[in-house]
Amino acid sequence: MARANQLIFFCFVPVIVGGCASVPPSTDPLPAIEASKTDRLAAPAPGAPASPATAPSPHSADLLFQAIATAGVDYRNGGRNHQTGFDCSGLVAFVFREAYGLDLPHNSKAQSAYGDAVDAQDLQAGDLVFFNTQRTPYSHVGIYLGEGKFIHAPRTGAAVRTDNLRARYWSTRFDGARRIVPAVVAVDYSAPPKKPVVTYP
Repeated sequence: MARANQLIFFCFVPVIVGGCASVPPSTDPLPAIEASKTDRLAAPAPGAPASPATAPSPHSADLLFQAIATAGVDYRNGGRNHQTGFDCSGLVAFVFREAYGLDLPHNSKAQSAYGDAVDAQDLQAGDLVFFNTQRTPYSHVGIYLGEGKFIHAPRTGAAVRTDNLRARYWSTRFDGARRIVPAVVAVDYSAPPKKPVVTYP
């Protein structure tokens, strides 16, 4: 499994407790719909500076590695690590804690209040993507990987996997996205005192 996760990592990085139980069981990509909030993830208009897939991500590579390394771990309601399994918000909380030391709440609705809102056409790898999967806004969350793909813990009986944001099921339930990037504070530490030199006569 670790080898498979590494393979997935090398494929994605270069391009680089809310309910989760009503996600479709199939892992096959679903057909994209003609018009939705996520259609703007397609190629940019002529003259646009850069597509979301090629724009540099403000997130650390470690965050993406931590996210992709969870692929294949079993879903478990309330789960928050590789040993116990993950639910959707538990996966997000785990990844951000491991990558940034940031403690996010174990609840997708609460996580939707963190960071800054991001338009669908501006998504970058590492952004959080939210969905209404239980007739409740922000009831499911995943981590965007780039090129229209996101990783998430879908439902009981399934494992952490990637899905297509443009698929009909997800695009019609898309609630928005947030970018959580902890500020980096530079601290100017004074130089340590020099070690005394001992000489002998």
